[in-house]
Amino acid sequence: MLKSKIENLLQVTLASLYNVEVDIAVQPTRKEFKGAYTFITFPYLRASKKGPEQTGEEIGQELLKHTDLISGYNVVKGFLNIEFTDAAWIELFNSILLADRYGFKAQDGSEMMVEYSSPNTNKPLHLGHLRNNFLGNSVARILEANGTKVHKVQIINDRGIHICKSMLAWQKFGNGETPESSGLKGDKLVGKYYVIFDQQYKKQIAALVESGKPKEEAEKQAPLLIEAQEMLLKWEQKDPEVYALWEKMNAWVYDGFAATYKTMGVDFDTLYYESDTYLLGKDEVMKGVESGLFYQKEDGSVWVDLTEEGLDQKLLLRADGTSVYMTQDIGTAIQRFKDYPAITGQVYTVGNEQDYHFKVLFLILKKIGFDWAANCHHLSYGMVDLPTGKMKSREGTVVDADDIMQEMFDTAEAHTKELGKIDGFSTEEANNLYKTLGLGAIKYFLMKVDPKKRMMFNPKESIQFQGNTGPFVQYTHARISSIIRKAEAESIDLGGTVETNLPLTDTEQETIYLLSQFGSKIQEAGKEYSPAIIAQYVYDLAKEYNRFYAESPIFNEENKGLMKFRVLLSKTVADVINRGMGLLGIDVPERM
Repeated sequence: MLKSKIENLLQVTLASLYNVEVDIAVQPTRKEFKGAYTFITFPYLRASKKGPEQTGEEIGQELLKHTDLISGYNVVKGFLNIEFTDAAWIELFNSILLADRYGFKAQDGSEMMVEYSSPNTNKPLHLGHLRNNFLGNSVARILEANGTKVHKVQIINDRGIHICKSMLAWQKFGNGETPESSGLKGDKLVGKYYVIFDQQYKKQIAALVESGKPKEEAEKQAPLLIEAQEMLLKWEQKDPEVYALWEKMNAWVYDGFAATYKTMGVDFDTLYYESDTYLLGKDEVMKGVESGLFYQKEDGSVWVDLTEEGLDQKLLLRADGTSVYMTQDIGTAIQRFKDYPAITGQVYTVGNEQDYHFKVLFLILKKIGFDWAANCHHLSYGMVDLPTGKMKSREGTVVDADDIMQEMFDTAEAHTKELGKIDGFSTEEANNLYKTLGLGAIKYFLMKVDPKKRMMFNPKESIQFQGNTGPFVQYTHARISSIIRKAEAESIDLGGTVETNLPLTDTEQETIYLLSQFGSKIQEAGKEYSPAIIAQYVYDLAKEYNRFYAESPIFNEENKGLMKFRVLLSKTVADVINRGMGLLGIDVPERM
C-alpha cells in the first residue's frame, strides 16, 4: 500500500540526509490541503539543523529524486504534504482489485466471546435493546473481520424478584389468559402483567400511607411485594407449583423473543440462563468466605471489601441467602471460560448505568484468581431517548422494539412510494425493500453515534435518502448495482486489472484513497469496539462516490480504458459498501 511505501522511503531519506534511523509514521493530509499523506518535520529539526519549512523542502526534493510514486509536494509550516502520481494511485487500485476478501483478515487463532441482548423475561424487548443488540452483533462481526473467532452469547435474566412480580400478577389477575386467547405475543403478555403488578402495588402503598404508615414502610410492607418475595424463595426451593408457572410464562416469553430477534436480524451461538449460573456464583462466593476473600455479616449476608481499590463494599449474597446480579455474573463468567477454554476474553454489551457493576465484577474475578479477568471488556453504551421523552418499563411507557421496527417499515414504505423508487417492483419485492430500508435506517442511526454517547433516535430523520443515513448509503449501492447491470448488458470487460497510464481526477484519487482505508478502519473499529467508525467510513465512501458520479461520465467516456476503470471503481465501491454495511448487520438493495 502507498502508506507503507512512503513511510519506507521517508525512513531511507532521513537516514541518508540526517543519519537518523527511526520508524516513520505519516498521517492523512487534511482536506483543506493538497496531498494524500503528511509527514511532520518538527521532531527532526535538531538533526537537519534547519527550520521546519526548509527541512520539509529538503526532504520533499530528495523524495522526488528517488521515486516515481510522487508527483509533487507542498510544505505548510513544517508539514510536508505528499502528492502521488496517477500511476501510483492506479497501482494501488489494482492491488485492491486483486486482493482476496479485501479488508478482511484470515482467522488468526484468537477467540473471543461477545455478549449482548441479555433481556429479562418479565417484559418484551424495547428501543434500548435494539441499540444493545445491534451494537453487540456488529462488534462480533467486526472482530470476526479482524481474524478472531467469535462466540455470540446472551445471558437471559430468567429469575429474580422482577420475574416473580409478573408471575404473581398473572396468577392473581390473569384469569388464565394465554398468548393464544389474548392474541398477544408471549413477551408482551407477560410484560402486561409486570405493569399490572406495579399499578396494584402502588395502590396498596397509597392505601397504607393513607392509614398512617410512612411511605418507606408502606413500600416494604405492601402485601403484593411480600408475596412476590415469598414466591422468589419458593422458586429457589423448587416449589412444584411456582416452578411450573415460571416455566410456562418463560416459554411464552422465549417464543416472543425469537420472533423479535428474527426481525432484527441477530442471532446467538449459545444461550446462558441466570437460573443455571447463579448457583455456581453462590458456590464461588461461599468459597471466598471460607478463604477469607469475602466476609459474612451477622445477618448472614456476604460482602466483598473493595476499599483498597478505591471502591466500596459490595453485597454478594442477601441475608436470606438469595443471589444478586453480581452473584449470577460471577458464576456466568466462570462457566463460559469452562465451556470455551480457548477464548482469551469476553465483551459485555450493557448500558452505561452498569459501569460500576462491571468494574466491580472484573475486580472480584481478578481477586478470585482468574487471570482472564484482565481481558474482560464492558462495551458501555448510552441510553436512547425519543423526542417524546424517557421510557419506564414498570409504567408501561417503554417503546416496544417490535412496534418501532414496524413503524420504520411503514415509514420506509410511505417515503419510498412518495419518491417513486419502486417502479417495476412486485408486491413481494417492494415489501422486502421496505423492510431492508426500515431496518437499515434504524440500525445505521443507532450505530453511527459513538456507543458511549447518549443519543436521541429520530425515526423521521433516520429514513431520509440524503445526509448521514442508512438509506443514503443503501441508495448509493443500488445506484452502482444499476451501473454494473448496464456494463454487463453492454459486454464491458470487467475482468483483470486496469492500465496504469490513465489520467485521474482528484475525486477518483480520493475515492481510491478511501477504498484503501477499509482494512485500517476495520482494525480501528475492532480495537475501539465501535461500529460508529465503520458507519462513518461507509458514509464518507458513499458521499465521495456520489461526487465522482456527478463529475465523471462513465458510459459516455470515449477512452475505453478509462471507462473500464470507472466501472471497476464503481463495482469496488459497491463491494466495500456491501461488506462495510454487512459489518453493521445491514443489507443493501440491488435495486431501488
